[in-house]
Amino acid sequence: MTYTLYGAPVSLYTGKARSYLRRQGIDFVELAPGCDRYLKEIVPQIGRWIIPVMETPDGEIVQDGADIIDHFEKGPGRGLRAFESYPDDPTLLAISHVFEVFGGEGLLRPAMHYRWNFDDQNLSFLNAEFSVVVPPGSHDEEGFLHNSGRMRKAAVAFGVVPESMELIEAAFEEFLDLFSAHLEQHPYLLGGRPTIGDFGLIAALWAHLYRDPAPAMLIKQRAPRVGRWVDRMTTSEPYLHEFPGHDGSLVDAAALPETLLDLMRFVSVEYLPELVAHVETANEFLAANPQIEPGTNGLERPGDRGLQGGRGLVGRGTATFTWRGMELTTGVMPYRFWLMQKLHDDLTMASPDAQTHTREVFGSGGLEPWLDLRTIRRVERVNNLEVWGPGEK
Repeated sequence: MTYTLYGAPVSLYTGKARSYLRRQGIDFVELAPGCDRYLKEIVPQIGRWIIPVMETPDGEIVQDGADIIDHFEKGPGRGLRAFESYPDDPTLLAISHVFEVFGGEGLLRPAMHYRWNFDDQNLSFLNAEFSVVVPPGSHDEEGFLHNSGRMRKAAVAFGVVPESMELIEAAFEEFLDLFSAHLEQHPYLLGGRPTIGDFGLIAALWAHLYRDPAPAMLIKQRAPRVGRWVDRMTTSEPYLHEFPGHDGSLVDAAALPETLLDLMRFVSVEYLPELVAHVETANEFLAANPQIEPGTNGLERPGDRGLQGGRGLVGRGTATFTWRGMELTTGVMPYRFWLMQKLHDDLTMASPDAQTHTREVFGSGGLEPWLDLRTIRRVERVNNLEVWGPGEK
């Protein structure tokens, strides 16, 4: 049975889904989102132009990398694969969820900075890469430059401004050093096999940061172990040269490697303040707009991904917070809360002792506040859109 993945090598979020399909040995073919079938048949079904989208052999449409993974992990046949992405241990599962969010969302700052602020190294490559996204014959350099200007503006919404660029580079180099140190002893984030945390991290570390020329050279020179992890994450073949005889087991949740705790501490500095500010802003927005119907996002264009005021909605779509000693303002996207809820939901199912242990570990890693972050209305995904659930009774 062959699945169809609509995506592109240049796409960050496609990287997460493609890595999973490859690692699992799932038979699939990848088609560009500029093809006729995607534009004429898939887009009308999902309600917006967005990638990745997977079409199953029986015609089911699954949009979003997390949902694509869950189609296999949590659907019929779960447990029959060579490995599972969700650890059984509640603490390891919670950590994995953190890095799923951080990889796809918290690494957007360096991903956008290194893509769009190094034209001498990147621009010719990106011009060629984006040619496969649009319908055949429609690509031209002038159009690419126009669209790249739009994406450069989008980078500002993730906090990529002239004042932050030097700090973004320093922070990313710190991350590379920490991840590289961890990979000295462990093939993957949590030990001997990839988990959902690895599939979150591969999103930015593949499409933007390992394929685009400028950051690729940085990784290869500064953190070659991270480069080999990327290689492991993008093939179904064994790629464990420095880990002979590794049995594929995960780390012991009762004795976590200090290198893993160091990575958690990095996330607590790099991304937790932003996530806290986004939840606070979303809660203010929801409190000010109780009229938003459950199952909708209240937006004039339901396919938009961020919070927006106007057109009957009160509030702002951005949050301001202190990041590494400077003030940043970034756009708030409910999709992040939907991912964050996965950790909360899974931890709720754990025993009281496991919940206590997880809280202790998160405290050691500087991430305990993450466990208590909640929007006053849940984010749900209905018809491939992020929408608000019912309010409190």
